[in-house]
Amino acid sequence: MKLSEELAWRGFVNQTTIKDLSILDGQPISFYFGVDPSADSMQIGNLASAMMVRHFINAGHKAYLLVGGATGIVGGDPDGKSEERKLKTIDEIAHNKAGIAAQYSTVFAGKDFTLVDNYDWFKDINYIDFLRTVGKNVPLSQMLGRDFVQARLGADGAGISYAEFSYSLMQGYDFLHLNREHDVVLQLCGADQWGNSVAGVDLIRRIDGREAHVYSIPLIINKSTGVKFGKSEDGAIWLDPAKTSVYKFYQFWLNTDDIGVIDYLKIYSLLSKEEIEALAARQTANPSAREAQKALAVAVTDLVHGTARRESVERVTGVLFGGSSFSDLNDDDIEALAAEIPTVSVGKTLIEALVEAGFALSNGEGRRLIESGAISINGDKVSADQTIESRSLVKKGKNSFALVK
Repeated sequence: MKLSEELAWRGFVNQTTIKDLSILDGQPISFYFGVDPSADSMQIGNLASAMMVRHFINAGHKAYLLVGGATGIVGGDPDGKSEERKLKTIDEIAHNKAGIAAQYSTVFAGKDFTLVDNYDWFKDINYIDFLRTVGKNVPLSQMLGRDFVQARLGADGAGISYAEFSYSLMQGYDFLHLNREHDVVLQLCGADQWGNSVAGVDLIRRIDGREAHVYSIPLIINKSTGVKFGKSEDGAIWLDPAKTSVYKFYQFWLNTDDIGVIDYLKIYSLLSKEEIEALAARQTANPSAREAQKALAVAVTDLVHGTARRESVERVTGVLFGGSSFSDLNDDDIEALAAEIPTVSVGKTLIEALVEAGFALSNGEGRRLIESGAISINGDKVSADQTIESRSLVKKGKNSFALVK
């Protein structure tokens, strides 16, 4: 399948300055995609854009992946923010840049790309040269017309600093620099970056008289709720397992809605058109099997966290919800499980364990739960007075668990 066809079929078509997308099916071009180090991890919104980038790389185009060290120093992209960002320290920015760069290496493992940092070219630019080169060529009306600027300057707005107001100038210069130094002629971006990216196209045209383009991915919408895709009860879904555990990451994809799961497979997996269409047919025939959700969870978790960690959380999921035996878990699986459910120490009576885990408010309530048959250990029925002497899984009802370790 040609790249233009692949992008259309997967749902990667949104705003673009390219009039005829078949140009993407021709000779290789150089493009860039960037993430500011406002955090030390990407979210799955960034991952959607990164998956689009992979298709461009697979089609033979040359990728420059940017970490915004300089734009991070001035606060990062203000678009979509209702108030001023708090500035991060230089050490925080360095830490965040390392985190983003490491995730580039994971998501694009085995692919050819060049990592760049806009701090490398901004650190040597003096203010006068920047105003003369960039500021003189950007109409103020263009900057004032941005929706987020109007909102921040309005009667109920929080205001905006000169640094955040000037962010689009810096991003525009990124494009100009990469165009001059590496012949980068295309920026790939999320839908929320359209205004900043077009500023770069305009800057290249005004200063150097060259043609450049922008291609944006649409905002991914949860079709069940109508809101932006990628949120859970705990907040954003991060790629860093310290922010979103591998178990929660896997469960997020496993619990996606039936209405949108095939679209999510197209965006977030590298499964072929034939594979996804076959999954869609089986999903329609037997939606309760949730085969598409399982395939999605496997594909995305493998990409971000690796097969071994995905298999571990699958074993944990099997024990919690699939009837698998607790004895099937290895030490790493149990450590993953311990991060997700209450834990108590061995040597406690069962009643003490129930109270400590929060399953009962008192010893009396704990005894009543046991006598009613609501409690089991490793799948076996229990007595009220027994002591738990080994690593075990205590279950209350259908979906409440505690680990004794």
